[in-house]
Amino acid sequence: MMKFRKVIVRILVPIVFLVSACQVNPESKSEEADDVVGNRQTYYQNPILAGWYPDPAITDDGKGNFYMVHSTFAFYPGIPIFHSTDLVNWKQIGHVLERPEQLDLEGFGVSRAIFAPDISYDNGIFYVTCTVVDGQGNFVVTATDPAGEWSNPVYLPKVIGIDPGLFFDEDKTYLVYNSDAPDNKPLYQGHRTIRMVEFDKENLKVISEDRILVNGGVDISTKPIWAEGPRIYKLNGYYYLMTAEGGTAVNHSEMIYRTKDINDDFIPYKDNPILTQRSLDPGRKHPITSAGHADLIQHPNGNWYGVFLACRDYDQDHYNTGRETFMAPVKWVNDWPVFDLEGEEIRYKYDLPEGVLVDTTLFPLNGNFSFTDSFEDSLGYHWYFLRTVKDPWYSVGEKLGFLTLETRPETISGESNPSFIAHRQQHQKFSAEVSLAFKPTDQNEKAGIVAFQNETHYYFLALAQEKGKMFVQVLKGGDDGEELVASKELETDSDGLIRLKISSDVTSYAFHFATDNDNWELLKEGLDSRYLSTREAGGFVGVSLAMYTSSYGKESEARAHFGEFTYSGNDAMFK
Repeated sequence: MMKFRKVIVRILVPIVFLVSACQVNPESKSEEADDVVGNRQTYYQNPILAGWYPDPAITDDGKGNFYMVHSTFAFYPGIPIFHSTDLVNWKQIGHVLERPEQLDLEGFGVSRAIFAPDISYDNGIFYVTCTVVDGQGNFVVTATDPAGEWSNPVYLPKVIGIDPGLFFDEDKTYLVYNSDAPDNKPLYQGHRTIRMVEFDKENLKVISEDRILVNGGVDISTKPIWAEGPRIYKLNGYYYLMTAEGGTAVNHSEMIYRTKDINDDFIPYKDNPILTQRSLDPGRKHPITSAGHADLIQHPNGNWYGVFLACRDYDQDHYNTGRETFMAPVKWVNDWPVFDLEGEEIRYKYDLPEGVLVDTTLFPLNGNFSFTDSFEDSLGYHWYFLRTVKDPWYSVGEKLGFLTLETRPETISGESNPSFIAHRQQHQKFSAEVSLAFKPTDQNEKAGIVAFQNETHYYFLALAQEKGKMFVQVLKGGDDGEELVASKELETDSDGLIRLKISSDVTSYAFHFATDNDNWELLKEGLDSRYLSTREAGGFVGVSLAMYTSSYGKESEARAHFGEFTYSGNDAMFK
């Protein structure tokens, strides 16, 4: 009961996630001879954060600590923050927006709200700047400890656009961001600008008129679209401006500019882009596409690296893992930073930085792995909700070894906060299974596990009741509501445990159930993976694999008890 009360307090004040009881098992790999020396892995694995961790931004504190943040859109808590001392071994240490008063997501579509945060550090203070799209716009929050807690947002009404980021010069601070075309008169669809204002870092406000740094892109005669994600660096006697261009899909690319004087024009690099995959054969093996939205950082050994988003697609630009975070070395060419991909294609493996070892004791974030969460403590940081949790409706400890969710009227097809707790789909080929104890008394009450892309694109493997009989069902979310795809009556007592499993062989999903621990029964297979891909469903997120229960608009006293969640991923490109 104490653990349950503790969770309630954290929901109402901040929600704090502790590492839950998990067992982690790396999948066996057939390594090439040069990948391993003795028992030591000699490479790091891309993506460094698998699953939809898009729009990476990174900073360091000058003391050997690196911190990285990512977009979360309408999911909660907002903006995960990761820590590393070597750019290879990452551990999530919290979220930036973890209190309801910081972030109210009620009414936002799945792919709206929190876009493209940036993190920076200056003189003992960490800053995160970000945008609430369709909300109050751009804001800044601060903390002295990046693990939290972070301040409430201070909104910046004079900053019109998205993707704000801070740059600290010797005696001035600047905010750079994506904005409208000059005079708000675009010459073509996607015509944007990169602008800069002077910023008061003590009082967190804009103190100058804006200045256009980039109009359209490197060469406006080519009609470049969506100049965004700007970063400014001061190195080698230059100010560098790096931006993305081409939109965040297959034409995504990264451009670099520089100037000696920040008040002068930024001149583009003659060999831009410095990172892209847009010209490569889409039929290549295990393609990595859509690379861009990058940030640069120097390793403690003096070498440079860049983090960026990219996608692992199948079947010509379909992907269900979303925009993931990759990292590649950066070389300097005549004082220009250029991504050193070791060829045209981004690699799944790059050599470890000198002196760095892979820490296999950390919670897995890349490569092939499996883990089991037995819910013996509070939720781990990798779990998340759909929109802001304002009132407690879940608990760890009400039923020993189970995560308990109240069956509530809210649904995943709506724009509120349903009883939904998710983990990212991190592999093309995966399985996710969970135990469920659930006794519905009304046909509106359902509980199970859902592969969720957005309000109208999902597959729900559910336990339900009809006319006093128990059924296991597969439902497909669509524009016109849910379609019953498969159903089977259960012969066992509904008070007993059932196990549910969703899996994918890359191109299709399958749905199994078991009324004992040993015998899985296939309910439905062959449901098209493309239906849950970004290309088909739209938006900017990947698939969420969630424990979910709803009474579909009616009040309910039912509870769904979920136990022993196991996730396993086994992708070919990681073998």
